[in-house]
Amino acid sequence: MKTTYWVGGMVALILAIAITYINTGAYNVAADVPHWKPVRSILERVRTRSVARRSAGIEVPALDDVALVISGAGNYDAMCAGCHLKPGVESTEMSRGLYPAPPSFVEQSPAKPATAFWVIKHGIKMTGMPAWGKSMNDRYIWGLVAFVSELPGMTSDRYRELVEASAGHQHGGSESSMELESPDHGHEPGDDAHAHEGNPDAEDDSTAPTHQR
Repeated sequence: MKTTYWVGGMVALILAIAITYINTGAYNVAADVPHWKPVRSILERVRTRSVARRSAGIEVPALDDVALVISGAGNYDAMCAGCHLKPGVESTEMSRGLYPAPPSFVEQSPAKPATAFWVIKHGIKMTGMPAWGKSMNDRYIWGLVAFVSELPGMTSDRYRELVEASAGHQHGGSESSMELESPDHGHEPGDDAHAHEGNPDAEDDSTAPTHQR
């Protein structure tokens, strides 16, 4: 009985300390300050297991279908390249500013197509990864999965060839104008031609974990 009381008291004390700490606002939620390692590890574990459970059983179509790859090229260029990059672009304002840092699909494609499909469709909370399934039909999402599977090692010329061969930004009739949704800075992703206050050439040396998009 004493052991039960002791354990219960310790749990209550830990909860009280945690609630007090949260209410002080001491934990820094700024995107330019990495999570503490224990917090990051817990969040990554929760994300990985959650996605794995929900993507289990998804049937993957033939991703080597040329038409499917081409259909994903235009949508990727319009919707994804700003965060996940494209051949010849090492970083963008968006990719440098997000935390967790979005993975570069130019360097490595998602290991599991079913997982990539689920993440693209449903997004990930508090990572900057949208739920594209709210505006994109499944076959166009598979087009994105097929395209990013081909992206590592792709040359800039091949990338542009596939984008130009596609129908551009189209995914089932619910497309919106990217120009209307965001201000036009007058430059391509990764081009820092316009002026910023501070140091626009600062390197990102954080150890931010990546999220899959």
